[in-house]
Amino acid sequence: MRHKQRSIPNRGFRVADQIQRDLAELIRELKDPRVGMITINAVEVTPDYAHAKIFFSLLIGDPAESEVALNEAAGFLRNGLFKRLAIHTVPTLHFHFDRTTERAAELNAMILKANATRAREDAPPADEAGKAED
Repeated sequence: MRHKQRSIPNRGFRVADQIQRDLAELIRELKDPRVGMITINAVEVTPDYAHAKIFFSLLIGDPAESEVALNEAAGFLRNGLFKRLAIHTVPTLHFHFDRTTERAAELNAMILKANATRAREDAPPADEAGKAED
C-alpha cells in the first residue's frame, strides 16, 4: 500500500527564501541599465509553485523602468533559477515595486514634523520663560 506523500512543513517559505537569495545574485549579473540598485524585499510563491511575486525596492533608479526591465528579464532570471534550485517546478516570476520603505520614510518625516510642531506649541513663550527665572 502506497502512502500519500506528505507535504514538507514550511517548504513554501524555504523555496521563497532560496528564490530571494538566488535572484539577488542573478539580478546583479543583468546588464540592463534600467535596472537600478535593487533590493529584493520579499518573495511570495503560490502553493503550486507556478508563480512567484517578487517585491523589490530601489536605492538608485526609476521604479517603473526597473519593474519593466525586470519583468522583461524574468525568463532569463527563471532560467538561472532552474540551474540553481533543486525543485521540480520553477515558478514564473512577476516583479512588483514595493513602496513599503518609501512609505515608511514618508511617515517618519510626517511624525518628526508633527513632533517638532508640538514641541513649539508646548514651549512657553520667550518672555514668560525669562520671567520664570527671576
